[in-house]
Amino acid sequence: MTYITDLDPSQLTALLHFYADAGVEWLVEDEPADRFAEFAAQKAARAEARATQQRPQQPAQNEPPTSRTGAGSPTQARTAPAARAAPAAQQAPVAVPDGEAVSAAQFAAESARSLSELKTALEAFNGCNLKNGARSTVFASGDPASRIMVIGPMPNADDDRDSIPFSGRQGQLLDRMLGAIGLTREAVMLTNVIPWRPPGNRMPSPAEQEICRPFLERQIALAEPRYLLLLGNFPARFFFGDGGTIHSMRGEWRDIRFAGLELAAIATLHPQELLAAPANKALAWQDLLTFKSRLEAV
Repeated sequence: MTYITDLDPSQLTALLHFYADAGVEWLVEDEPADRFAEFAAQKAARAEARATQQRPQQPAQNEPPTSRTGAGSPTQARTAPAARAAPAAQQAPVAVPDGEAVSAAQFAAESARSLSELKTALEAFNGCNLKNGARSTVFASGDPASRIMVIGPMPNADDDRDSIPFSGRQGQLLDRMLGAIGLTREAVMLTNVIPWRPPGNRMPSPAEQEICRPFLERQIALAEPRYLLLLGNFPARFFFGDGGTIHSMRGEWRDIRFAGLELAAIATLHPQELLAAPANKALAWQDLLTFKSRLEAV
């Protein structure tokens, strides 16, 4: 038997990612628990509760008979147990109107004078409902001084769990993609358009995009990148204002203006798309070579 104390950090990391890919979301407890016995006990308790509800009620001994009618009769009081009381309504989170949320996001973002302050402001911001369903706020990582920013769409389950952009299998593939052109994730800045994982990995609504936009704009204004590598349909459409697919937008440099800066941006396929369709890796490789040649020409 292999014990956890026998594993080095890299092996532990690989083991945790294996469990995550297998759908495991909770660590084992310190003491063993017989879940089968717990389930059997819960099933028996539910059966007993149903039998008790179906059993006819017997009048209490020495209790005088009472009328079956009348609004205030003891019979009615006895046949209206507390369990029939309507459950207290749960107070839903107060929804912030979209316009007010965008204004609040702009104020919070513009108040930040550094990336660390922006991260703090983003973590404290509660105006976007995406945050309610996410486990963590995924902020940028890497070196802002590199002037190179790699931007994905939104966190996935791995990113949400680790609080790091481009985690898990897609992150490993991105590391190999960057390594193929002489870069590392530590030598560039990695971020997402949306900082919170949407429920079920759905596409963010236009209102949610506008609420998150001020934070991305401020992030770019503070980092002052010169080159953007956009991964996937969503970032390409977000920055280019183009409604096409990634296959029609990829591989060509575009000069754009964003957050008050003149930027050079190029789009390519997202690592997750390459995992789903490995045949497209040849297209991504062409885009990476185009990206590399622009960097080397500086």
